Amino acid sequence: MQTAAQTAYFIDGYHGGKWGHYPKDYTSFIVDQLDKYPNWSINLEIEPETWDWAREVDARGYQRFKDIISNQSENSRVEFVNPTFGQPYLYNISGESIIRQFEYGIALLKQHFPKVKLDTYSSEEPCFTSALPGILRSFGFQYASLKTPNTCWGGYVRAYGGELLDWIGPDESAILTVPRYGIETLKENSTWETIGYFNKNDFIHAALKDGIRHPLGMCLQDAGWENGPWLGKHLGEYKPTEYTTWANYFNTVRAAGSNATEKWRFSQEDLQVSLVWGAQVLQRIAQQVRQTEKRMVYTEKSAAFDHLKGIASYPTADFKRAWRPLMLAQHHDCWIVPYNRVDSLSWAEKVMQWTEETHAIADSIASLPKNNYDPKSTLVVRNLQAYDRTDIAQITFPNTQIIDTNQVVVDRKGKPVLTQWEVGQQATKLFFEARVAALSEAVFRLKPSRKSQRKVARIENIGSNIRVVMPHQTFVIDVQRGGVLSSFKSDGDELIPENTDGGWNELKGFFYDQGKFRANTENSAQVEVIELGSLQGKIRITGKLDDHTITQDILISKDLPGYRAKLKIDWVGQPSIGKYDNTDMKLADREKAFYNDKYKLQLLFPTNFKCQRIAKDAPFDVTESRLDNTFFDSWDSIKNNVILNWVDLTDSDSKKGLALFTDHTTSYAHGSDHPLGLTVQYVGKGLWGMDYKVDGSTTMEYQVFPHDGNWFDGKVWAENDRRENPLQVTLGNASLDKHSKTAMLASLIQFEQPGYVLSALRIDNDDLIMRVYNSSGTDSPLTARLGFDMESVVLEELDHRFIKPVSIDFKRSSVSLHIPKFGFQNIRITLK
Repeated sequence: MQTAAQTAYFIDGYHGGKWGHYPKDYTSFIVDQLDKYPNWSINLEIEPETWDWAREVDARGYQRFKDIISNQSENSRVEFVNPTFGQPYLYNISGESIIRQFEYGIALLKQHFPKVKLDTYSSEEPCFTSALPGILRSFGFQYASLKTPNTCWGGYVRAYGGELLDWIGPDESAILTVPRYGIETLKENSTWETIGYFNKNDFIHAALKDGIRHPLGMCLQDAGWENGPWLGKHLGEYKPTEYTTWANYFNTVRAAGSNATEKWRFSQEDLQVSLVWGAQVLQRIAQQVRQTEKRMVYTEKSAAFDHLKGIASYPTADFKRAWRPLMLAQHHDCWIVPYNRVDSLSWAEKVMQWTEETHAIADSIASLPKNNYDPKSTLVVRNLQAYDRTDIAQITFPNTQIIDTNQVVVDRKGKPVLTQWEVGQQATKLFFEARVAALSEAVFRLKPSRKSQRKVARIENIGSNIRVVMPHQTFVIDVQRGGVLSSFKSDGDELIPENTDGGWNELKGFFYDQGKFRANTENSAQVEVIELGSLQGKIRITGKLDDHTITQDILISKDLPGYRAKLKIDWVGQPSIGKYDNTDMKLADREKAFYNDKYKLQLLFPTNFKCQRIAKDAPFDVTESRLDNTFFDSWDSIKNNVILNWVDLTDSDSKKGLALFTDHTTSYAHGSDHPLGLTVQYVGKGLWGMDYKVDGSTTMEYQVFPHDGNWFDGKVWAENDRRENPLQVTLGNASLDKHSKTAMLASLIQFEQPGYVLSALRIDNDDLIMRVYNSSGTDSPLTARLGFDMESVVLEELDHRFIKPVSIDFKRSSVSLHIPKFGFQNIRITLK
């Protein structure tokens, strides 16, 4: 008697949308296909805004589709699997941006389909990040898939596991997941598929042999393809195969007694992704998105502050309008096909348009007064961190009137603070040292003074070299070797190894049309002290890389370890930077020049640390790297070498460390035989054979931050929080009487333990929403002091489901929060 063959399953459906690819009448096409093939099920990853458009251009198809969604039973034939507003990659944007992508996307989807159920997260591209389990569970998702069998151009998830597993996030959140099976190898003669893109016999039999009782393949077709059902067109397809939705598949498998057999503590490095890092167009996109997402979260906090102080009502509708274009600018197509056209512009041009639109709305929300100089005004300084801080504040005055720069800033007691003026052709800048309590404001004023203040550094000539001496650090600029640092001492410890081939700050890359590496150390540099005051200084190093002019502004600040820098490269013609000329590249060629960062133009930071270790941040996570090195040449050997905000290098016993911050998501380089490096430039062929050229100057900002201990003990997390929340200065008329309550406003929110970040602060239906992220890597509870009247405090999920009440210590006006390490909590506070 012949045993019936085991049924296999297949995930079919569509991916894309109005901004990606979705023809006007495509909704009608989908409905027609559902009618034609009654045994077909589909899973949809369609941009939610598509349905606004489809309702206008394909009203009949839209209504028919809406009827299908409204009348679905438990075993529905249609499932929405990725409701994010702009289909971002997730790993390359902030945690708060990810939350907004789900929040606004789900809200819009439910406007069109009120009965829609969102059970499973799945994507056709590698739109994942390590912290996703906690985010998904908080939005009510039950399941996830890590498969991307048909669109792996930008990478894939590591092959791991069998039928089901529990995907464990950094905060210990778990979600039941179908992985890319351990047997699901990359397809031969392809650079975009795994063998799971069809249910071929060899794939299904390999899965069955590996103990996968309900094997499953997947392809979310590009919206616009006219295949209808994906299977049935190729030889060697396994039978019997059933089409299914993800939710129905999970229900079927669990009903058959299958459950997760193991837990996978998914590292960010299990997400093996690569874009054309170093390409100028991608740099600009990443910089524009980074600047705009930081601006939005900051503006939300400031508007919530104004609401709590009774200064202004919270503009919820304006924030919704402002987030929309930013979320579209985070679309994965912006990053992977920046030269492709959408509407009449390229994706890169759309990103510029969208981010400018968001900034314009944010400007209208902030509605800050013009900083016209008035010697009688007070300087109001706002701190939006949840910790007390002493930092440099700055305000810019347009040169429309004469400003007396022989003045010093004084605090509410009349005590002078360090003050520095910078007079330019267009404006005058005032810098001063401000001490401001957590989430509060402090006021200062100007007072005539001719007393000089001590400079932040001493500049010395040592032969042809220049030494910069500060209280806790000293570095030497080697003028003859391109302006690299030949010595860098932090608290007396030398960071740079002796007899290094290049130097700290060396720019080095392979120019393939010349067949050799070129570096700025080949030429001498000019060094100029542009600014040197009591709070900060600017040292400009101008040199050459081949025929191209390099300018680095080294910015030193009082009490800030290391330095910040602005790098500019003025290109002469088109350089050729990368491993080799990839002109004849074919799509199926696995080896491509743009993969290997070792040959791109790198900014290098050699250190004398022994047995070096790497840690790097990710959205709501910090990854301790397991890579021996970051280098790879081909699509089938991708390593996650992505730097989001920072990468941190320590010695083997974590006594000394160096953090490197960037102004955009890009790649970093490191290996036992290669110093820590930041990718600066690649010029050559990229994905789909597109020619990635330079168009104007390359500009970027970075920061080096030496510290003691590991990334947490060295307060790298705190420095990142400080960078994202600069002190805000405006002119006001508050009294400076030392007894006045307005002179130093009490903290609205103050954290009493280190390591926590006020990730978001918003107003929702007159309640205060406070989101706190535990970056500490420990489970110690947080006491948060709250300086306002409240009726109740509750924990709730991101989809507003109630979790539990939080006890209020009314005597201390505080709450205690137990947040798992690398986790976040959403706190709703009902105000009196």
